[in-house]
Amino acid sequence: MIAPRFGRIGDGAPAPAPGTERFDELLSGGGARVERIASRGAASGCFDQGWDEFVLLVAGAAVLAFPDGAERRLEAGDWAILPAGCRHRVAWTDPARDTLWLAVHMPRPDGAPDRS
Repeated sequence: MIAPRFGRIGDGAPAPAPGTERFDELLSGGGARVERIASRGAASGCFDQGWDEFVLLVAGAAVLAFPDGAERRLEAGDWAILPAGCRHRVAWTDPARDTLWLAVHMPRPDGAPDRS
């Protein structure tokens, strides 16, 4: 019998340093992957993923930016669904505290691995 696992999203490791992110895989299977992401004062390059992604901002604050110039601020409790091919980037995360994300990467429609 496989034992269940339990945890607390806020008890994971913090971002390693200001301006960085830490990715911890919580679960993967069937082509899907669940990650806990901790970031502090971080921004990213542009993502153009081949899979749908659900993100929930658990703590902190962030801004997602899109190529058309639109931006969306997220606060704790906000979530977004980013469809495959939706170009986006993390433009800002709170520099004063860790921003915690829960990201669910859905299986790719073509069955290829979901790692970018």
